[in-house]
Amino acid sequence: MILDMRHFKAMLLAALIIVGIGIRCGRADAETLTVAGGCFWCVESDFESVPGVEEVISGYTGGDLENPTYKDVGRGGTGHYEAVQITYDPAIVSVEKLLALFFRSVDPTDAGGQFCDRGDSYRTAVFYSNPTDKKIAQKVLQQAQDALGQKIVTPILPEQAFYKAEDYHQDYYKGTGLVLTRFGPKRQSSAYKRYRKACGRDARVHQLWGDEAAFALTY
Repeated sequence: MILDMRHFKAMLLAALIIVGIGIRCGRADAETLTVAGGCFWCVESDFESVPGVEEVISGYTGGDLENPTYKDVGRGGTGHYEAVQITYDPAIVSVEKLLALFFRSVDPTDAGGQFCDRGDSYRTAVFYSNPTDKKIAQKVLQQAQDALGQKIVTPILPEQAFYKAEDYHQDYYKGTGLVLTRFGPKRQSSAYKRYRKACGRDARVHQLWGDEAAFALTY
């Protein structure tokens, strides 16, 4: 019985190792895309619903300050954007598709922020990591501009260090913690929905893009 149990444990350990290797190998094929689209809560919420997207992390990028905080970025002067880093499986969803969805989920004609959120940290941007990705982003931007019929001001910028935002910003849209709002204490998920509607994000995206609007909720 002792030998059988040892044999079982050895087999279990081997199986776990194989599974672990399989997971790492699967993730080795994953790619990342970094975009800034105003409030990162909203962009994170939108792209986590896309099949093939494995993870979306809210953070800061594009500036000079190392390890910035939310307060640092909000005060201005750091050069950072509120951004998200999207990890996706290119066998399921292409970077072209993700970028097309991105442009149709924001107001890319606004150089001063997004919706009710104003200031440099809320501007839109696409960040590329190599010349090929830059060309793809430029192509998708041009296609979006042609479809929209208006000048798109979203810059395509070289990728810089990405700093993960504080834990309480991650998956904010589905959080269950209580937060104090102008409507009184609310669960995070409820507060997020109220904020998104009050900010006019979906209404403006639908106004701009019509049937091509991506992710636009009831407005």
